[in-house]
Amino acid sequence: MLNQVFAYVGPADVIDIIATSILIYYLILLIRGTRAVQILLGFFVLLGLLGLANVLHLFLLRTILQLIVVAVAVAIPIVFQPELRRVLEQIGRGGLFRMDAESPGTRHEDRAIAAMAHAAFLLSRSRLGGLIVIEQQSGLKEFCDTGTTLQAQLSAELLLAIFMPRSPLHDGAVIVRENLIEAAGCFLPLAELSLGKDRFGTRHRAALGISEQTDAVVIVVSEESGAITIARDGKLSRPVEEEARLAKMLLAVTRPPRNERRLPNDFVSHLRSRLSPPRSRQEPRADHPQELRT
Repeated sequence: MLNQVFAYVGPADVIDIIATSILIYYLILLIRGTRAVQILLGFFVLLGLLGLANVLHLFLLRTILQLIVVAVAVAIPIVFQPELRRVLEQIGRGGLFRMDAESPGTRHEDRAIAAMAHAAFLLSRSRLGGLIVIEQQSGLKEFCDTGTTLQAQLSAELLLAIFMPRSPLHDGAVIVRENLIEAAGCFLPLAELSLGKDRFGTRHRAALGISEQTDAVVIVVSEESGAITIARDGKLSRPVEEEARLAKMLLAVTRPPRNERRLPNDFVSHLRSRLSPPRSRQEPRADHPQELRT
């Protein structure tokens, strides 16, 4: 029996099955927890009904279901636009098929993380809203252009001054790259929440929106309750109650600075690093002091 099976199944067939299984596995991981799961389930239900109509020779129902399936197939790329964008971006930055785990290196941004955590709790105690976006591998220049470029040294005092109610930049988001505040007063895309989910304010929807479209990590400080949460991969964490815990969580979800990362650990990242020109680091502007004294 086994000899007959192996007579028809060759090494190429085994490789084909394994590669297809790995691809399906990663696609399931990418859409897990998103609205794409419910939409795909509905699509498969329609396909099941269409197959049942073919078996029972229900010609009228089959014709209607065929038209519906075709319409849904055309609408899927439009409905899944955020998910497709996230998948392609994750593939482009080497998020799939990693050869090995990243080796932990020296964390030079610890002080920047500690400053952001301290600023978040200062804002929380004062019942001031805040939105701090930490840039990762995905560039955020298009969002920086919507605000005011600062290129200022990161400090808790400067973040607190930016989010003061009378500050002209308090109404938008602050974008941080490494230990610099790239821009403030930036506009972010809003997440589209389904009716079944909790209702969030504009600040939380903006944090979810930017984390859905990029790999950025966002600190959100609620103006009403003072709750501090972290948005990442389109998901919002539970409120963080301690400053030390917030700093540890940020260190866990952020990566080392780009110019201090080790060699890429997968083929896609290596190819992208060889094709991309080196990005020069700009020095902080002289008209923005490193520390603001209160």
